[in-house]
Amino acid sequence: MDTLLILLGLLLILAGYLWLISRAFSRSLLWGVASLLPPLALLFVFSQWRHARSAVGLSALGCIPLVVGLTLLAAQDSSRLEAILNLQWLKPEPAVKPELAIELRGELNGKPFEPEQADFIDGVLSLREGQDFYAHREVQVRLPTPVSGPLRLDVLPDDKGRLPEIEVSWLAPGQDLPEAVRLQRGYSLHLDLVPQPPNRMSGSFHLVLPTEMQTTLSGTIEVFTDRLRYRDGRVDTRFDSRDTLHYVLQDYLQRRFARRDVSISRIPPLDTQRTSQEIPLSVQVGEQSQDLYLVLEKTEARGWGVRGDRYPPLKATQPAVPAAAVATSEPPRPTQQPLEIGRLALERLQAAPQRYVNRAMRVTTERGRTAEGVFVGLNPEGRIVIRRVLEGPGEASYTLRPSEILDIELPAR
Repeated sequence: MDTLLILLGLLLILAGYLWLISRAFSRSLLWGVASLLPPLALLFVFSQWRHARSAVGLSALGCIPLVVGLTLLAAQDSSRLEAILNLQWLKPEPAVKPELAIELRGELNGKPFEPEQADFIDGVLSLREGQDFYAHREVQVRLPTPVSGPLRLDVLPDDKGRLPEIEVSWLAPGQDLPEAVRLQRGYSLHLDLVPQPPNRMSGSFHLVLPTEMQTTLSGTIEVFTDRLRYRDGRVDTRFDSRDTLHYVLQDYLQRRFARRDVSISRIPPLDTQRTSQEIPLSVQVGEQSQDLYLVLEKTEARGWGVRGDRYPPLKATQPAVPAAAVATSEPPRPTQQPLEIGRLALERLQAAPQRYVNRAMRVTTERGRTAEGVFVGLNPEGRIVIRRVLEGPGEASYTLRPSEILDIELPAR
């Protein structure tokens, strides 16, 4: 409402000024040209009041909704009014500094590739372009075994043995699901990454895939090694990630019990989209086990935190337990079950995904798309991953959100 009143007032004032210029031109060409400048227009108003009063009256009428709108805006959002009066809206937007220093040259699937997100977690190096749910284009390098510390790796097309797996995916125009191709060998790769505290690695990256894939990348990259973010040397609790929630819980428990030998032995899945959630925990304090019931919530002032947290920080005698050390409950071992055939409920798949690993599966989405292949498992974000072997080298994979799945079917082998 305040915006509409301000716009109405400005339009009336502008209409009055244009009317004033028109009346000035009707008197003489000299008065009309002079009134184009506001200071000289005032001279016309005072000297030719009988001809100018109707236009001045219209502009004065526009001041009424303008003042009312500014008053309402000041009562609701004073900072916004201050920004308008200081003409901050005329200043250019400051350039956004990239979070990571990535300088890659080349193309992916025949198109320029400019990744905006990069991480190296659990032995998987991912370079991702696009902020949407599905990446516009993405390159993943899966190492045979996770590594810690500096990483130097060189692979040639003729190399054999256990080599990193390369996955290239892209979202074609008009498609709902990305296409993906995996390579086990036949490519060139050079990696030389060095850790940069607190949670980054940087160095050179070179990748050349077979000619028909039109993918060649070369340059320097910087990647995150976990899903935490830091501000002024401390963990940024405003950042939404499961690692942030684990860190907040672990830090709270250590300060609550005033000791560092505290670990979480059982924790349910955490949802970063809910700003308030109740969390039942099983905690190991030294040699004793306790069950707790905490409430995680997010506020604008401090970010994520535990409700009722007023415990002082621990003395800096030794470093706090990192979020990566938080233990989760060991998944139950699969038992021998009769082979299931037919429709499968999504909730049943999410409750025991290990029972269906390597099973043939056909998934239908809400938009009528069908993904058919072998069920691989659930990724860290809880999405369903299905792999399909293509003719010739490589594989295609589908990563599906649970919310878009309409039907799941287990065909007979």
